[in-house]
Formats: sequence, C-alpha cells, structure tokens
Amino acid sequence: MVLSTFALLALTLSASTPTGPNSEEIKLQLRTQIQPFHANGPWVEAHFEEAIVPSKTAIIITDMWDKHWCKGATHRVGLIAQKMEPLLEVARGAGLLIIHAPSETMDFYSSAPGRLLAQNAPRTTPPPEIAFTDAPLPIDDSDEGCDTPGDKPHKAWSRETEALTIAPGDVISDKGDEIYNVLKQRHIDTVLFMGVHANMCILNRPFGVRQLSKWGLRCVLVRDLTDAMYNPASRPFVSHAAGTELVIEHIEKYWAPTITSDALTRSLKGDAPQGSKEKGQ
Repeated sequence: MVLSTFALLALTLSASTPTGPNSEEIKLQLRTQIQPFHANGPWVEAHFEEAIVPSKTAIIITDMWDKHWCKGATHRVGLIAQKMEPLLEVARGAGLLIIHAPSETMDFYSSAPGRLLAQNAPRTTPPPEIAFTDAPLPIDDSDEGCDTPGDKPHKAWSRETEALTIAPGDVISDKGDEIYNVLKQRHIDTVLFMGVHANMCILNRPFGVRQLSKWGLRCVLVRDLTDAMYNPASRPFVSHAAGTELVIEHIEKYWAPTITSDALTRSLKGDAPQGSKEKGQ
C-alpha cells in the first residue's frame, strides 16, 4: 500500500535532527491514493498528517520558464507563477530552501550566486536506489501534449520566468547530482515539488520525483501549482484540467502524496486548522 511505502521511506532517512529556530516540526495535511482491501481493488482517496522540519525541507521549482514553445503552456505557467511567488516568500521566512530548476538555462545563470551554491556543494554518492511500483500514465502525451494548434516543439526558453524571485540564499541547478549534493549538505529529507509539467519534467527530470524518491527523499507535489502537457484531442479525451488531475492522481498512487498551496501556506504560517482534511481541493 502507498502509505506503508511512505512510512518505510521515513524510517530509512538518516539525517541528523537540526536545532535552532527552524527545527520545530510543522504538520502538513497530505492527500494520497490507496487500495485498502486488495492489490487489484479500487483506488480510494485518503488523507493523512505528516510532519516536516523547515530546515530539513526544500522546494524544487521545475521548469517555470520565461516562455514555452506551446502557447497554452506559457499562459498556464504565468497563472501558476502568480500563485507561487507569495508562497515562496512565506516558505523562505519559515526556513525552507528554495531550489530553482529551469532546465537547459544554466548558461544564463553561470555567474549567479545561487548557481555557485549548487556547483560548490560537497559531492555525495547517492545510495542504492529503492524499487518502486509504477504504471503507465493515464493520459496519452505522445503528441507532446500541446493544446494550442499549430505550435511545434522547439527550445523557446532562456531563463526562469521573471514573475518568480530568486532571492539571496536560493539555489539554481538543473542537474540531479548537484541538487542531491545540496540536499545532503543541508540535511534535507523532504522535497516539495511545484512547476511543470507533472507528467513529464516533474516526474522524469534527473532531480524529479522518480529519481529523488528512489534515492530515499520524501517527495510531495503541490498539486495546484503544477500542470500537465496534455492535448484533449488525445486519450482519454477529457478536458485539459481533467487530464492534469488524472496525472496528479497517478503520482499520488505510485510516487508521492500531494498538498494544496493554501494548505501549505497555512501550515508554514502556523495557522493551519487542526485535523483539516483539505477534502475536495
């Protein structure tokens, strides 16, 4: 069952307990999908509470580029960035590490302080990978998933969107080994993912949910701060929003629980209602 997998990961984490103002635990209300009675039975939405320590938690912002080759994707990234920016400010104040990971744009950041933080982190050899059960995605993205007709794949991006602030102390990297080095240097055991796209980069980048989960990190997806590359003209022929939700549920089944940005913000501010399920969000 999914919950037991998360429990196993928590028990295998070996980072030392930090001390200081950001060492107190914060409770998060997370959503997942489980099969409660049989491995081939129906999946059921489930909610559970999990504690994080801010100084041992990072946010990875995935591929929030200044421009995407798909106009629909560019538009939705802009909307996500508007919600993401105030959350990042709260997260920094709470003591979380912010990692900006706009893939294929590192030349733009070659002399940035955050880039040097990633490059200069002590090298660490990752542990043997944990085996996970996976399944095919519930959507067909073989056409690259663009929902605006006529757009063709090409490299349209040069940097992260200017709608997001890269603050002093933030890290910049698109390399899995560098990001893992930073996480181990900071004794980080939990990574919150936000950005795009859930069925592609969020899952499959060398710093994505699949790889970090295999290396024993606890991964959580902020589900309203992501999007899918999905064309409603492809299987299963549902709306773009419904296709994105199917991908999120897939991640909840096989890889990571999720949380909403509102619930995360309340928890980081210390005013999350006790016992809240965030049901239906």
